Amino acid sequence: MQRLFLSLLICLGFALPATAHAWWQDDWHYRKQISVDTTAQGAAISQALGRTALLVRLHTGNFTFDGVKDDGSDLRFVSADDKTVFNHQIESFDPLMGMALIWVDVPKVEGAQRQDLWMYYGNQKAPAAANGQLTFDPNYTALYHFDGSNGMPPRDTTAYGNTALNATGASIDGVIGRALQFSGQPLLLPASPSLQHNAGGAFTFSVWLRLDQASGEQLVLARREGTQSLLLGLNQGMPFVDVDGQRAVSTQPLNPGQWQHLAFTAEGDKVTLYVNGRETASLAAAVPAFNSQMAIGADLPAVAGAPASTYLPFTGAMDELRLSKVARPASLLLADASAQGAESKLVVYGVDEEQSGFGFGSLGFLLKAVPVDAWVIILVLVAMMFQSWIIMYRKNRMVGQVSRANELFREQFAQIGTRLEMFADDQPLAERLNHSSLWRLYLVAVKEIRTRRAQGADTSSVSAATIEAIRCSMDGVRTRENQQLSSKLSTLSNAIAGGPYIGLLGTVLGIMVVFLGTAMAGDVNINAIAPGMAAALLATAMGLFVAIPALFGYNRLITRNKEVSADMRVFVDEFITRLAEMHGESQSSESAHQRAHHAALPA
Repeated sequence: MQRLFLSLLICLGFALPATAHAWWQDDWHYRKQISVDTTAQGAAISQALGRTALLVRLHTGNFTFDGVKDDGSDLRFVSADDKTVFNHQIESFDPLMGMALIWVDVPKVEGAQRQDLWMYYGNQKAPAAANGQLTFDPNYTALYHFDGSNGMPPRDTTAYGNTALNATGASIDGVIGRALQFSGQPLLLPASPSLQHNAGGAFTFSVWLRLDQASGEQLVLARREGTQSLLLGLNQGMPFVDVDGQRAVSTQPLNPGQWQHLAFTAEGDKVTLYVNGRETASLAAAVPAFNSQMAIGADLPAVAGAPASTYLPFTGAMDELRLSKVARPASLLLADASAQGAESKLVVYGVDEEQSGFGFGSLGFLLKAVPVDAWVIILVLVAMMFQSWIIMYRKNRMVGQVSRANELFREQFAQIGTRLEMFADDQPLAERLNHSSLWRLYLVAVKEIRTRRAQGADTSSVSAATIEAIRCSMDGVRTRENQQLSSKLSTLSNAIAGGPYIGLLGTVLGIMVVFLGTAMAGDVNINAIAPGMAAALLATAMGLFVAIPALFGYNRLITRNKEVSADMRVFVDEFITRLAEMHGESQSSESAHQRAHHAALPA
């Protein structure tokens, strides 16, 4: 039984969220733990990433949106040292729909490690601090989230301000917030100094693509100057990179209708192509110098007198397009592909905590949705739970004491032989056997014998009627001992049988309230119904939590009580048998004496 209680306490301990040792600033009332996991259980990245802009994707499954400002301006991201504040950019924040996308600048991400940071919120007076220009390192020369309005040129997030020269396509839902659906026209990027490229210089291009049709040769990126060209495209869905007519083709295709990550890096005389963060092709060629515009999603407009392009425009959508003036390491591209998709293994979300240190997370969200009538049911069940646990603990302790004392008595009684009153006056032994039910049976039997002796009866010859009277006295004590062992077990039986029904009553009442509120509001919204339904089911779960431990404890106590009861029954039979044995010897001696006397009489 002690093991059962220990297991329950351990389970409750794991259910309670861990708290950190410090709090960043008292003005922020809540925080959420976020972990960057590059171990084998996470993103499985063994190389260091260095400075990384991580995507924190919040939704109702991992965040309650309670206590945070409507625009998320009170969000702060702090290192595990509770001192260092990280830069961040909010791409989107919608507490009504329960969705948010935030980019967090983590200065150093190690390989094959798990490191924590904290997201603080809950300060209604906090000013906005999000800044995309500080969140992404200055080696990014252009970065487009495509989060603008239709008809507006996509805006560059970096400090270089390389806003597109034109608007093309429509804004749609992407893999990260909004995306740009291409309609056959190129998206032109300016020929700014920050986007110029020196011959053989370093360069990185990355983008999320959703290909509609894998047909023909479609261009994703095109840059031309004179006879020199740099092309990134798809040939029947197979990515390729082309430098002045030299081409490297990926060994992995892009599947139509799926969001996939495509990137290439250039440095010196090598160009490397990546699909979903994995290298799939390389080309031994140096990228020439470019000072011209760059076209995304189609070839550059034809110059007067030049032949028309033979490439088809890209048919599909793009999201999170990035240009860098350095060759990004393969580990960082893999991290982008792993963390920015819909299923991220790189970023792990922990529990939410209040400033007091008590976690509230999903459990707190659930408890807040519990109505008053359901709380009455739950409090009744909590009282039943503690009552049953106290009874199980006390009864188990009592039965253990009785069993140990009975074992000691049996060891002593094995030495008694025919001297049945041998231990009746042993006071030290009586103190040691205070909890023994067998000792109390023994005392009442000896008391019956001594009472008859005090009344003048000849106890050296005990009649069958006297033996039966002594057995009845011992059976009376045995019955009272069994009643003592079984006391309070009816309360456990009530908890087992009544706990689930009481919990079910709370669930039924809660569901009635939820459906009634929905009908009165006239709005069938899963976000409005789900919390109430979950809170209603909490009553049934609580009822089962009362009944299940009580069931195991009840069965355990019944088994142990039967063992003690069997010991008492066996002892009564053994004592009476020994008493009868002495009586039988007396009767046999008397019969032999009477037979000898009658033989001596004259005929």
